[in-house]
Amino acid sequence: MSNPRIIGGKARGIRLDAVPGDITRPITDRAKEALFNIIGADIQNSTFLDLFGGTGSVGIEALSRGASYARFIEISSIAAKKIHLNLNKTHFSSQAEVLCMDAMKYIQSPVQKKFDYVYIAPPQYKELWLETLQLLDDHHFHLSDDGWVIAQIDPIEEGALRLTHFEVFDQRKYGNTLLLFYFHK
Repeated sequence: MSNPRIIGGKARGIRLDAVPGDITRPITDRAKEALFNIIGADIQNSTFLDLFGGTGSVGIEALSRGASYARFIEISSIAAKKIHLNLNKTHFSSQAEVLCMDAMKYIQSPVQKKFDYVYIAPPQYKELWLETLQLLDDHHFHLSDDGWVIAQIDPIEEGALRLTHFEVFDQRKYGNTLLLFYFHK
């Protein structure tokens, strides 16, 4: 797969540096375009939390399309460095923060900032998305009252959850990518 690129907004067309190896799960341009078409103009001046940052492609796309701030959580120091590099390349460093830490620990930490969008795209086939979403439901104050949680998974990973604070309101499948959208009940 070629290096991910920004497909809309101010940084449109800029190719991002990829993380070497297979520790990240890049989103396809098709799925990313669909995601931001669904979010639409609501991305303007929003805050975006990318819990498994990878290359930073999704959070940087949000910034490119008008989000005011993005925070990236990435446990791999190699990937976190790539996010910094990609933020510099797209000129969004001043609107972003990269924390090199475990997403689960971040979710359990005291809330410093509420986000309009929380994006979950952990490594595949390890049920991490289920664990992450359940933990986020238990610590739901990271999400603003009218915010969305969006999970990117392989369709075969889909599983039932008993959530107290979130409810799925939409899902879209693009090849081997399933996007699940949740809001506060």
